[in-house]
This record gives sequence, C-alpha cells and structure tokens, in this order.
Amino acid sequence: MLRRTIHVILIAVVAALAAYWWLTAPTALALPAPTRAPDLANGQELFNAGGCSSCHAVPNQPDRLKLGGGLALGSPFGTFYAPNISPDPADGIGRWSEADFVNAVMRGISPEGTHYYPAFPYTSYHLAKVDDVRDLFAYLKTLPPVSGRVRDHDLPFPLNIRRNVGIWKLLFMDVRPFVPAAMHSAGWNRGAYLVNGFGHCAECHSPRNFLGGVVTAQRFAGGPNPEGEGWVPNITQKGLGSWSEKDIADFLETGDMPEGDSASGSMRPVIKNLAQLKPEDRAAMAAYLKSLPPVDGPTPPKRKAGGD
Repeated sequence: MLRRTIHVILIAVVAALAAYWWLTAPTALALPAPTRAPDLANGQELFNAGGCSSCHAVPNQPDRLKLGGGLALGSPFGTFYAPNISPDPADGIGRWSEADFVNAVMRGISPEGTHYYPAFPYTSYHLAKVDDVRDLFAYLKTLPPVSGRVRDHDLPFPLNIRRNVGIWKLLFMDVRPFVPAAMHSAGWNRGAYLVNGFGHCAECHSPRNFLGGVVTAQRFAGGPNPEGEGWVPNITQKGLGSWSEKDIADFLETGDMPEGDSASGSMRPVIKNLAQLKPEDRAAMAAYLKSLPPVDGPTPPKRKAGGD
C-alpha cells in the first residue's frame, strides 16, 4: 500500500513538473520574410516614441545615444538593471540577429530562449508591427557601441527563476496585434498605436495588482509609481479633462502643463525623448489621449500637514 502511494505521488510530481515545463516554455514569434529595406528614419522615430534612452542610456552622462545600460529600476519585487542594448558585440546586442531582436521586443524572449522580466515592457511592445521593430533594430545598429556588461537583477528566490515568468505571461500578456479602429481617423489610430505600443504609457500610468499585472479596468488611471516613490497621474479624462489636445501635445514637447507646472521625476527623460518626435506624431498621441473616457483610479495618499 505504501509503495503504491509513493508511486502515485511520484507520478503526480512528474506530471506537475511536465505541465509546469510546458506552460512556461517561451513561444517565439514566427518571423515573416522582410518585404522592404529598413527605414532608418522610422526606426529613429520609434526609438524616441519608445523612450529607449530613458532606461538604456548609461546613467549620469549627457549622451542619450550611449545605450550601455545600468539604470537601476526599483520595484516591489526587487531591483532590475537596464541592459546594454548598444551594438557592442561582446556586451550589447551587436551579435543579435533581426529575429533575436524582434522576439525580445515583441515576446520578451532572449536569444538564448529564456524569458525576460516584464520590467522590459514587451507587454506593450507586442502591439508593434514587425517591420517597425525591424526598423528600430536597424537604427540601433547605427549608434555607437558601448562596452561594459550590466550586473544581474537583484531579485529574491523564487522570483530569480526566469522560467516562472512564463506563468506570469500566461496570466497577463495578450499577444493580439494592434487593430486600427475603423470609426476613427488615421491620426487617432496612429496615436493609439504609439501610446499603447512603443510609447507604453499604460505601463507606468496604470495601477497594478499584487502580481505586477496592469489592472485592466483602471488602465491609464494612474497609481503608485512602480519604482516605489511618488504617484503617477491619471491620464484619462478624469485627470486631463480640462486639458485641450493642444495642451497635451505641448506638454509632450515641452513638459509644461497648462496651469504652469512642469513635468518632474521620471517623466522628464520621457519628455526629452518625445520632444524629438514629429509634431504630427505628438498631435496624434494627444488626440488619442484626449479621447480616453474618464476612469477613476486608486486614491492617492493624503499629503502630510505642512508638506509641499
């Protein structure tokens, strides 16, 4: 009887491990053949829309195109360190293939076939068009190589087991492509594509649940800063109802708010990137943001008496 019980337990354990291994396996994107030569100007535009330099530029130096990484990104789960994505062949992505890059950006999978942590916002980037990601890759290869390997993330057990990210992806990653809304203009759809995709605005401007997934019903409604300090504002019409499209577009260029205040904290480098966009792309993003219905977000903590 005891032997039979042990056998049943062993079979159950093996079955559970097999199911875990199957469910957490990275699923790469089947890459279609290129239909055109890379468009470097488009790649540069998407580089700026995605704010790549905000995370990947070497900290404490003025050149936003030195993408040697190293920025520490705090979170409730540990500290992540932005990697080197310069064309350096040893420490960056200089030896990556186009397929490696597309799967990293759109599926969160490394060239070695392991999961990237969702501190890398591939949960938004999956909406990108493959040709746009190819253009971005081609543009990155024109930037200066930067040597230096970034340290490993500082995560506790079992969060440091990358295979577990496969379960997180099953719960929170929707890989359906961006579909333009026929009832809206081309400009509005361009804005929706940039805001939800490369711009990944919802990644910071939405509250998250205890597992780190965006709360879908409160998307764009603001919440605690994912890095642990401060509060990220609501950018639905609940928060921006008094702003015009022009106000929003101007803010995306200058960081200046209509009431006279200015962007602060981690939004400053975002503005520095968005200021490089074509005016029509900032206008498109503004048109989309202005159309978001009002959504109540979490209640910000009350400021202490005598605080700023």
